[in-house]
Amino acid sequence: MALGPFQVAERLSAGKRERGVALLMRHGETAWNREGRVMGRQPVDLDEGGRAQVEMAVPLARQLAPDLIISSPLARALQSAEIIARGLGGIDILTDERLEEVRYGSWEGMTYHQLVKDERYIAYRKAPLESATPGGETIRQVQQRGVAAVDAAVTAHRGKRILFISHGDIIRTVLCHYLVLDLRHFHRLRVDNATFFGVEISDDFAEVKFLNLLPDPSRAFRSPFPK
Repeated sequence: MALGPFQVAERLSAGKRERGVALLMRHGETAWNREGRVMGRQPVDLDEGGRAQVEMAVPLARQLAPDLIISSPLARALQSAEIIARGLGGIDILTDERLEEVRYGSWEGMTYHQLVKDERYIAYRKAPLESATPGGETIRQVQQRGVAAVDAAVTAHRGKRILFISHGDIIRTVLCHYLVLDLRHFHRLRVDNATFFGVEISDDFAEVKFLNLLPDPSRAFRSPFPK
């Protein structure tokens, strides 16, 4: 047997301050997702298809058995949290503003095809760690607040499984942190709507259990934007 699992078991059992499981889930689809439109902080609701996606994810959520849900307070995330909580028999939902989507400012409402022609976006895409969005955030600042939200919850609810329901780029940057992946590569992580990610955390060590777990795997190969 490989020695890797022995080392993981030792590290996971050693946590003195922070120890638990972070389950991450992206909200279900909205009409804006389907249009390839930037949502950011806009109060966009789940549409019928998005609600169906989240309902389809409930059986997976039951198997993952979270003890608590912490959600972004934005409508599409909180609506997803309510569907999952109801499917799990009514577990508690808390909210944390640090899990909100990136502040995209004037880009919010633009479609993908409009955005790729925007000079400020072109600069941001080339250097997201150094360039801020029109809403005033760099991707590193996004990661810092997302990781802070996860760390605080895992520390406060030691030994629990916590389901964090958030947004695509928040989840990507948080995963980069726990994977010890250079943040400039955050866009390489596929984060579909209504999918799950699992990380077991023990102080400064983490084991990634699974990525982009979804009930209909073929969906992961579809383009995220309309042609």
